[in-house]
Amino acid sequence: MENANKGMIVSLASLVAARGEARRLGLGSGGRILSTRMGSHLSPFRGPGAEHDESRIYVPGDDPRHMDWRVTARTARAHVKVYRDERERPLWLIVDQGLSMRFGTRVAFKSVIAARACALLGWAGVEHGDRVGGLVFDEQSRNEQIPATRQRGLLPLLRALTPIQRRGRQPGCTSIAEAAMLLHRQIRPGSLVFIISDFNATTMENTAWLTRLCSHSEVVLVSVHDPIEEHAPPPGRYPVIQDQGGHYLLDSRDASRRARYESCFQNRLALLEHLAYRYAAHLLILRTDWPVGSALARGLGQRTGKTRQ
Repeated sequence: MENANKGMIVSLASLVAARGEARRLGLGSGGRILSTRMGSHLSPFRGPGAEHDESRIYVPGDDPRHMDWRVTARTARAHVKVYRDERERPLWLIVDQGLSMRFGTRVAFKSVIAARACALLGWAGVEHGDRVGGLVFDEQSRNEQIPATRQRGLLPLLRALTPIQRRGRQPGCTSIAEAAMLLHRQIRPGSLVFIISDFNATTMENTAWLTRLCSHSEVVLVSVHDPIEEHAPPPGRYPVIQDQGGHYLLDSRDASRRARYESCFQNRLALLEHLAYRYAAHLLILRTDWPVGSALARGLGQRTGKTRQ
């Protein structure tokens, strides 16, 4: 099936085979992560006897005993101390397979790129001893998996990314915001959370989901886009076939219309950059005509922690 629809769907075999390439991703050395079980990662851990690693802005629910009064006085904003210790971490993968993701003009659909990214990041977590789980969703259904050791948590997610097993037992989600709000109570403090989407519906007015996730976890926004979203096609009228069988014409003959078209993408990218900076998250960019593994490796290599005080 995958050969007949190359770039439109993925097979479970190809996602499982990504394990070899995933060993080259650097998830083991970056991040500030924790859990209550011992493991191989150096991560922030709030508790006596641990090393003070950094300070961050106070959020409701933080233990007032960990207030960093020196930084609070200097910045005029309440900060708490974050500590680190050796801990195993939960790794969450939230993967958007919605309507806007089932689109592509070069190499593969955005949904396929997202699936490959999920497989690579998930296997990288397995290789480093993380407990992997997450959520795969579209408008019609969703598949949730609590993080589990070895490949027990990852394989159900990979199955959910294939066309045969896309249908989940639970109602779907219409946006990343909805999916994240469903999961945020299950995501334990100190988790590493990858959110893979085109963030097409993300707005500045609806960021409560990101606020909640970033208040206690390390969050990586993995934005997937197609080249035609970044640069308008040459002047002309282009038929666009929709996933549900409909179609429309993309008219790029007018220069001002092409400029508005491209500004939509630039505004969305600027919004993601702003949100990543504001909430101390990370932002990785994937494009449908870029090799997924190489792009992830570059992005993970550029990840930086919150400013140390």
